[in-house]
Amino acid sequence: MTAPVSRRHFIRTAAGAAALISAPLIVPSRLFGAAAPSNRIRVGQIGCGRIAIGHDLPGVLRSGLADVVAVCDVDTRRIAAGKAWVENFYREAKLTAPEVATYADYKELLARKDIDAVVLSLPDHQHAEIGLRAVLAGKDVYLQKPFTMTHAESVVLRDAVVKSGRIMQIGSQQRSWGPHEQFRKACEFVRSGRVGRLQRVEIGLPIDPTKPDDPQQPVPATLNYDAWLGCTPEVYYTEQRVHSQQLNAQGQLDIGSRPGWLRNESYCLGMITGWGAHHFDIAHWGMDQEHGGPSKIEGQGEFPTNSIWNVHGKYNVHLTYPGGVQMRVSDELQNGIKFIGDEGWIFVARNEGATASDPKSNTPGQLHWLAASDEKLLDPNGVKVTFPASTSHHKNWLECVKSRATPLSPASMAHYSNTACILSWIAMKTARPLTWDVKAERFVNDDAANAMLTRPERPGYGALRLAGRA
Repeated sequence: MTAPVSRRHFIRTAAGAAALISAPLIVPSRLFGAAAPSNRIRVGQIGCGRIAIGHDLPGVLRSGLADVVAVCDVDTRRIAAGKAWVENFYREAKLTAPEVATYADYKELLARKDIDAVVLSLPDHQHAEIGLRAVLAGKDVYLQKPFTMTHAESVVLRDAVVKSGRIMQIGSQQRSWGPHEQFRKACEFVRSGRVGRLQRVEIGLPIDPTKPDDPQQPVPATLNYDAWLGCTPEVYYTEQRVHSQQLNAQGQLDIGSRPGWLRNESYCLGMITGWGAHHFDIAHWGMDQEHGGPSKIEGQGEFPTNSIWNVHGKYNVHLTYPGGVQMRVSDELQNGIKFIGDEGWIFVARNEGATASDPKSNTPGQLHWLAASDEKLLDPNGVKVTFPASTSHHKNWLECVKSRATPLSPASMAHYSNTACILSWIAMKTARPLTWDVKAERFVNDDAANAMLTRPERPGYGALRLAGRA
């Protein structure tokens, strides 16, 4: 592959962005050859909160393939926490730490030509714009799920990644869940016909609680609140809608708690995308619908009247997939995915949460994290359909950065599971049957529902504005 000289320059106009999207890019030659320090991938971490420190940074550094050379956040105390965590990792591993640069503006990090790849551990509303800017800057990307907040953003980011040739791995890490690899195995069993003809799929997800709105508070001096809001409407600051500013007993910023933005629809659609992005991905994998989707959706959901913690509560969604396969998604079901055929069923779930503050998959007396109507359905012998084995999602991404192979959760695939989550949310909001044209990616004869596939962007921000589609 060849590349223009300006392949890593920051793109400031939509016209320039469109031009770069279609340009092929190269991989730095230092990433190949002997196992010298020069061939290690240089990674920048954007977002230094709960998921970054509890999941993404450990995954990248434990791979042995990369060095983290820069951290960035809109909260300066989180920047300090991220830098300290990285340096402590090298110290405890008795490794020589690289110089870890710090940034309050992610665009400055993306402008560095010596950074090969970035990890984006951000609130959902920031995924599309920062992911797009990273791709346009010539970086390979590990992007936390869900892929984007809106369907329109999902289309833009998917197309940009495909045209650019960048390696983007979405954080649907259940595809690399170890050490049991139960999600991969369950999908292999189902795709191999163990349950017979697939008839139904059940997805169980938890819900997040609500609470009354907190009053306005002064914006912390350490937080760039305007940048945190990004493309979303300008609203008053209160800690309840952002992330914790509390200090622990050691005087350090509390990063481990579940942040408030997960409960606000300006920044996250709730558990239908929060965990739904994981479980729809696995359901599509087992259904052989990784580049497909439902044709009909109908749902009901309870939505609080609070303006801050206003994501959905209890809900039920029904979707119809090709071949008449029926899917039900509900908080009334055990957290996990159940594939039901005319010859039996297979259930799969996590055996632990992603971070300490995440809800757990199982409670006493419920199904095991890999179960079946008959234990013979889980016999590893005679499996006809197999998938690449992985127990480290971050390592799979970094290996693909070097090889340019397709990672386990590419943007082109994540777009469809993300779409199914968003369609479910729209069905819950409209509370009426909807028909979806998978090829056209539009609702059939429903202008009101189609209007919900996108949202306005605040001036100065937004992936659609960046791509010239606002």
